[in-house]
Amino acid sequence: MRTIVVLPGDGIGKVVLPESIRLLDAAGFKADYVWGDIGWDFWCKEGNALPQRTIDLIAKHKIALFGAITSKPKDAAEKELDPELKGKGYVYFSPIVSLRQHFNLDICIRPCLSFKGNPLNFIRKSASGGFEEPIVNTVIFRQNTEGLYSGVEWTNPPKVVRDAFETHPKMKTFKNVPSEELAISSRIVTKKASERIIRAAFEHAKKFGYKNLTLCEKPNVLRETSGMMFKIAKEIAKEYPNIALWDTNIDAQMMWLTKNPEDYGVIVAENMFGDIISDGFAGLIGGLGFACSANIGEEVAVFEPTHGSAPKYEKLNPSIVNPIAMFMSACMMLDHIGEKEISNKIRKAIASVVEEGKVKTYDMLKLRGGADVFGKGAASTNQMTDAVISKL
Repeated sequence: MRTIVVLPGDGIGKVVLPESIRLLDAAGFKADYVWGDIGWDFWCKEGNALPQRTIDLIAKHKIALFGAITSKPKDAAEKELDPELKGKGYVYFSPIVSLRQHFNLDICIRPCLSFKGNPLNFIRKSASGGFEEPIVNTVIFRQNTEGLYSGVEWTNPPKVVRDAFETHPKMKTFKNVPSEELAISSRIVTKKASERIIRAAFEHAKKFGYKNLTLCEKPNVLRETSGMMFKIAKEIAKEYPNIALWDTNIDAQMMWLTKNPEDYGVIVAENMFGDIISDGFAGLIGGLGFACSANIGEEVAVFEPTHGSAPKYEKLNPSIVNPIAMFMSACMMLDHIGEKEISNKIRKAIASVVEEGKVKTYDMLKLRGGADVFGKGAASTNQMTDAVISKL
């Protein structure tokens, strides 16, 4: 029997993840679930949001389902540490970013697929004056371990760092800025990681019949990093003659995605640009309540919704949050381990509930979140799970 490491994390992660396990059980997926410690509580009590015991669990079992995480700025994180830990050099790092880097989960896959009947789907005005609802079916491949999110930064950079940066002619602009007034962040892109994610994206496009692959970067400004990725993409594209290689700038892409989103198949981008574009496309299919993702390494894979921990909703009882993003993330996990029959069954059940339109969480009713949403017809998290189970 397969063992799955379960990482609820913070906030609504503690709500939606148990619901996804209830759905997996009902769909006939047999597994042992091992619960791992991760998140804000462990930062406050231990000075480590990702304890070594959790890393060891994931290293042993290779597959994890993850809920959500709370991250706060440096000063706020320091204030919430246990008094006995303050002043001892503990530094907060996002545990999901740490997981990605520790296990080299360098390929992040974020499918953005619209469900028929979802009232949150993107619509646009047609040339005839009516409205049309294009089917969005785009998959974002986000490089997960490099770029700006690699975290190579300095505030008041040491002399050796400043001297290194000042070998670049563009630093002349900042020559007279005192180091104590400088914060520097470096964008790192490597050939190996770029080749791996671009090839994975092309393979995905080939396997599922997508006709185009778009590299979404900014090579007209970021000439070296984006430029290297585009050069690699052009070389790899020669091996896939039936898939058109497009390239767009991230700023222009954010405009075009609301003009013709149905034109885009697979999109590849560096860490931050991939984060931006995947949230943009998620907005076209119903928002973060429908946005799932996979973090794939050579040995380990972690599956998670892309929404945050939304702590303001954690203590609402009954819960109001939409669990579908977590359900879809669980389906990605099932696909990864070869349980496609069960994942397809769950996806069809979700699609049936959404199209039928009888059960809608508060976001699907376009309501402001709060305890009063049930009086306005919203379903609870538990009721949404029940509805999906009933369609299996």
